Amino acid sequence: MTNIQKQENRTLSPVNQMKNLLANQGMQNLFADALKENKDRFLASIIDLYNGDSYLQGCNPKEVAMEALKAATLNLPINKNLGYAYIVPYKNKGKLTPQFQIGYKGYIQMAQRSGQYKALNAGIMYEGMEVKRDYLKGTFEIIGEPKSDKVIGYFAYFQLLNGYEKAVYMTKDEVIEHAKRYSQAYGSDYSPWKKQFDEMAQKTVIKRLLSKYGVLTTEFQDAIKEEEDREVLRATENNAMLEMTAPEEEEETIEVNPDTGEIIEEDIKAPF
Repeated sequence: MTNIQKQENRTLSPVNQMKNLLANQGMQNLFADALKENKDRFLASIIDLYNGDSYLQGCNPKEVAMEALKAATLNLPINKNLGYAYIVPYKNKGKLTPQFQIGYKGYIQMAQRSGQYKALNAGIMYEGMEVKRDYLKGTFEIIGEPKSDKVIGYFAYFQLLNGYEKAVYMTKDEVIEHAKRYSQAYGSDYSPWKKQFDEMAQKTVIKRLLSKYGVLTTEFQDAIKEEEDREVLRATENNAMLEMTAPEEEEETIEVNPDTGEIIEEDIKAPF
């Protein structure tokens, strides 16, 4: 790209920059390799996503396209409303950086590709519903009926074709604690946790279920490992920040009687 072309590109709106980028033959070939005849539809979805998200427009268009390519490689749509995959902007060293994330429906779809699941589900628990655990089988029964729209927790369940079954339940508070610890963008305006909390919570429980007990394809194992590595890194960074900002504790001074070696207690003053 010449200097004149670079200057012209900088004067374009972010959306038009994205359109020009995706029209590039090299970029077209990358998505064609992953999607074949579905390429054009997926490229149009990238433009729609980018056009409708002002935070993503603050990211480098090429970086957004390359994160979208990860979703294309896994054959997962990136429309936010579908819940299969997201391109999430994160603030990193003062700039917004896009990052591909699998949604809870994407986890279900990728697990089903193994052909080993008879049933696979994630859902929401409301006030009035209870979990009756079966400690022998490692599953549980949900009893009671919702009394209100108040969410109290989230569950995930699967049964394999061979009959093996497993379930996981997390309270809403446990999910929030997990999100605060592992999500770099939690609490920010651009985080999916803000507008799609229930979807992200269901992803959390189904990911925990599948990564510990599920049958996974190689590509699914790689995708889960990549997300888990990022989460561990975020948790480490968060802990480091907390240690840096924690107030220093004052050292306690102890007075000792030089003759007896006994600790001199402070006098307790009687109230007036």
